[in-house]
Amino acid sequence: MQAANLNPITPPGAAMQLSTITLAGGCFWCVEAAFDAVDGVLEATSGYAQGQVQQPSYEQVCGGRTGHAEAVRIRFDPAKLGLDDVLDLFFTIHDPTTPDRQGADVGPQYRSGIYFEQPEHEAGVRAYIAQLAASGHYGAAPIVTEIEPLRVFWPAEPYHQRYFERHPEQGYCQAVIAPKMHKLQHRFADKMRA
Repeated sequence: MQAANLNPITPPGAAMQLSTITLAGGCFWCVEAAFDAVDGVLEATSGYAQGQVQQPSYEQVCGGRTGHAEAVRIRFDPAKLGLDDVLDLFFTIHDPTTPDRQGADVGPQYRSGIYFEQPEHEAGVRAYIAQLAASGHYGAAPIVTEIEPLRVFWPAEPYHQRYFERHPEQGYCQAVIAPKMHKLQHRFADKMRA
């Protein structure tokens, strides 16, 4: 396994410039499933962001001592899906006010984080979060989402990729991911793939 290339991607022979951002919002199966369903997302890869261990395993990351967050690296077409759209979707599927926790998933690997590769994304992310905090949507709870340049991203093991798509009847998928997908499809019907 190799760390992901952190350069912005332009496919050979293609005129479009893709944007890339890595999002941590609890279990990566949830985040990946959500973005796999969105029109304009070309790739959503589950993996491990930040952290100190080279080529970490799922078991190492779940131990909570590697410094990694379960995250999803998303490549999207900004002509179809803007950064604010990506952030709207992201903040709909996770709670950014709980440090190191999403639902029953607890530990530093489940923290809320946005890791940018394109410097221009930082200002947009910070402005979005400031506006979200000022809106009172989360009451008095502070938004604890960390915002950092992406230092490293290791793709997760193959069995984690497209997990919800391959195991929709699995208990966790039914109890946790399916309700989030329903919420997204209801709220963002115009953004979902046909």
